[in-house]
Amino acid sequence: MSSWNTLPRAAFDLETTGRNSRSARIVTASVTVVDDDGSVVKELEWLADPGVEIPLEASEIHGITTEKARAEGRPAADVTREVAAALQELFDDGVPVIAFNASYDFTVLAAESARYGVPQLTRFPVLDPYVMNKQVDRYRKGKRTLTALCEEYGVNLDNAHTSAADALATLRVLDAMAGKFPKLHMPASKLHHLQVDWAAAQAADFQSYLRKTKPTAVIEGNWPVLPPEDASGGDF
Repeated sequence: MSSWNTLPRAAFDLETTGRNSRSARIVTASVTVVDDDGSVVKELEWLADPGVEIPLEASEIHGITTEKARAEGRPAADVTREVAAALQELFDDGVPVIAFNASYDFTVLAAESARYGVPQLTRFPVLDPYVMNKQVDRYRKGKRTLTALCEEYGVNLDNAHTSAADALATLRVLDAMAGKFPKLHMPASKLHHLQVDWAAAQAADFQSYLRKTKPTAVIEGNWPVLPPEDASGGDF
């Protein structure tokens, strides 16, 4: 089978109301699709009215204020439904969806879907440059933010922290990583399963490190989506 980086692929990114992926609400969303050689063939963007106040801290990052979202955004339920439908169509067609720190974006979308009665995604196959970078370049020094990796791999990132720019940059970074690390060349389905194990091991290692000074520290290793806080409330 052909490697994922020689086939159509897509990227997904959210900008939200906060850091907690289980409680954050979608503000903007983007899905970018490229063909075999990486040329953009489709770009989808959404602006939502999240139905709650957007904290100043979040607005300062992505530039969307509560007032702008209320005036120009569409109902959060409609945006959630459309984003989920676009992603599920890609998954149904076997197109891998690339997301940087995927467990954040997919957990936000899972929580929003549960909130509005939208069917949960299959979320397969997913590719995550953040998890992969920690695996194939584990002794790399410095931050592993999208901005830092864009600088390292020479990827242009204008309008950082807008979902459209971040989605395309995420895709370009992963393509560049594949050029540097041929071990990432494999079918997307196989790489997805490997990332499940890699993410769990990375979380366990970090938790072990933290517990040297914080004995109760917990780092969740579920990937590409975190379970709901109330497991009895249903599966994501």
